[in-house]
Amino acid sequence: MITYIIEYLIRKKNPNFQFDKDVPVKILFILAVTKVVQQLRAFKLLFSGHLPKKIFLGKNVRFFHASNIQFGDWVQLEDQVYVSALGRQPVVFGDNVKIGAFSQIVCATSFDNIGEYIRIGNNVGIGEFAYLGGGGGLEIGDDCIIGQYLSCHPENHHFLQTDKLIRLQGVSRKGIRIGKNCWIGAKVTILDGVTIGDNCVIAAGAVVTKDMPSNSVLGGVPAKVIKNISSPKQSSTTVFQNREKRLEVASTH
Repeated sequence: MITYIIEYLIRKKNPNFQFDKDVPVKILFILAVTKVVQQLRAFKLLFSGHLPKKIFLGKNVRFFHASNIQFGDWVQLEDQVYVSALGRQPVVFGDNVKIGAFSQIVCATSFDNIGEYIRIGNNVGIGEFAYLGGGGGLEIGDDCIIGQYLSCHPENHHFLQTDKLIRLQGVSRKGIRIGKNCWIGAKVTILDGVTIGDNCVIAAGAVVTKDMPSNSVLGGVPAKVIKNISSPKQSSTTVFQNREKRLEVASTH
């Protein structure tokens, strides 16, 4: 009975989900209790004006400037996650977002030049120990799956004035955009000014320093395109329609 209830709830956000038959019922009971406790923790968000509906917080999750955070449904922040939302625009979590334990989501690291924004789309899962900066703006598209230790830095320090300390030379900010439906491996670093297209795969340990096209497999330090991912084949209906159009054009000549 408990398996049916939990599967029913999970299928509201993942229609194809089914528990492995070897998962003990005891484990499912512990899972259910854990989720109830995590949702109860979310009630502390009431103090910042949020209704904690369908938000689940692990142990010691901390917020700074929580009133500048927007939550979708079924947002899960695991143990020790820290979210600092001191930005000109909000930190946004879309629907069905999960942030792994010990991750930091930091829109600004200083009060003299606050950050722009961080936007995480729907159905995004990010592994443990991620660092997401928002100095110049960070956007992660829908349906991305991301391994542990992702590091995004939408900001660079100036350093060319040799008569001046680097920490006093200021920064430049262009922002980072990650497209939809990307698979990003563990320990990937993405630097300021980078746009990554939709449907990309980034190999573990890559350092992305420049724009990358959609439908690409990327890897290396610095990262480069290893190969292109073929676009899906046209359906038979589309092929038939295209053939009919070609015949119509031919008949007019």
